[in-house]
Amino acid sequence: MIKIPQSVYDDIVAHALEQNPIEACGYLAGLNDEVTYAIRMKNTDNSPEHFSFDPQEQFDAFKKTQNEGLRLIGMYHSHPLTPARPSVEDIKLAYDPNISYLIVSLAEALPELKSFKIKDKTVFKEEIEVIL
Repeated sequence: MIKIPQSVYDDIVAHALEQNPIEACGYLAGLNDEVTYAIRMKNTDNSPEHFSFDPQEQFDAFKKTQNEGLRLIGMYHSHPLTPARPSVEDIKLAYDPNISYLIVSLAEALPELKSFKIKDKTVFKEEIEVIL
């Protein structure tokens, strides 16, 4: 289970809506499956179907969280036109089995956020607990 403050949950959804129709993406900083804050990243692919992080932004996010005694415990991205489930490409590129992979779908009237763990190309749905 991943625990996310309501404000961070809202920020992830807002980021997805702001970037629509391209995929929004970012990291989640925290400890022990509890998110402290989201780090919005630029989708260097500028695509509605996939995303890539800027290497310098990745390094800066890692360094910032390390300096604060936190870790990058998750990453998120949006699916502007498809459901909140990992695509074949998402699964293929999920290299870290220890982090949570969150997906915001904008395919329906209301945005939907789901979380997954991906290990050895196998997807496990992860519960999200929204905290205050």
